[in-house]
Amino acid sequence: MKLSIGIVGLPNVGKSTLFKILTKQEINIANYPFATIDPNVGVVAVPDERLQKLAKMSKSKKIIPAVVEFYDIAGLVKGAYKGEGLGNQFLSHIREVDAIIEVIRVFENAEIIHVEEKVDPLRDLEIINTELVLKDLETVEKRLGKAESESRSGNKDAVKLFNELNEIKQWLGKGNILALSENLLSLIRANSGISELNLLTAKPQIYLLNGKESDVSGELKNKIKSLNIDYLIMDLTASDVVMIGELIKKAYEILGLMSFFTTGEDETRAWTIRKGSKAPQAAGEIHTDFEKKFIRAETINCEKLLEAGGWAQAKQKGWLRLEGKDYVAQDGDTMVIRHG
Repeated sequence: MKLSIGIVGLPNVGKSTLFKILTKQEINIANYPFATIDPNVGVVAVPDERLQKLAKMSKSKKIIPAVVEFYDIAGLVKGAYKGEGLGNQFLSHIREVDAIIEVIRVFENAEIIHVEEKVDPLRDLEIINTELVLKDLETVEKRLGKAESESRSGNKDAVKLFNELNEIKQWLGKGNILALSENLLSLIRANSGISELNLLTAKPQIYLLNGKESDVSGELKNKIKSLNIDYLIMDLTASDVVMIGELIKKAYEILGLMSFFTTGEDETRAWTIRKGSKAPQAAGEIHTDFEKKFIRAETINCEKLLEAGGWAQAKQKGWLRLEGKDYVAQDGDTMVIRHG
């Protein structure tokens, strides 16, 4: 499945630097706003040492990791929701991604200009969230007009959609991001008429605080905590490989995803599925026919398979399980799919 994460923030906060570190791509990084007009896209492997161990055990010719697409989206500014600084173009790019990494500058450096003239992480966080909220409000109000007309027919689904859109409008109208309300997020996921709007503030988020631990105030930490959003502190000038790996894993986790594996002499591969997926859905990631014609899956946790030393040894020990259509796949499962 295709996974995509958008890197957003004000101009000159470290977005393109992060993208370069993540993807090892040479891109245009300049000390002025809007150096990135079209989003740069890079495919990044999800770090997973289990994959390497399985490949070594199976003497695989190829290793294929799970991946995430990262989009480096140009800087937002005040008024982006109404088109300031090419804002509509940038916000449309955010709409297409599954989740957001919001880069917030906490470091001081007189040589790197700030679009608001002064480094103030709390203000910057507020600017970005306000722009996303206002764009969502605009989107909901547009759909609300049509929904109101449809609801006059008395159709239960149309009335339900109208009422739910109204509830979302009221929440956004108070300046709240949708990620703050589990009730509204559940409502959005359950109603295709709303989920298809791809509302920006309903997307999972991570805040990346660009700087050192000493640059981050208690006030900023408390604000982020109140928003119930995960954050990482990372000095992008240091290019900490361990921290980058943690960021990629965190991005993978916030989307509610996990990996299962297939392994053999030809290849060892990590497949991405949503948590809670059943065995046929997992099989469908390998090939659509596998889901349609699924019979069973020979399954073992990768750690148990490594402990046994291979499929044959695991079978001898009685560690392989035959799982049917109702089996809920677990992170780290290694599978052989049997199909008609």
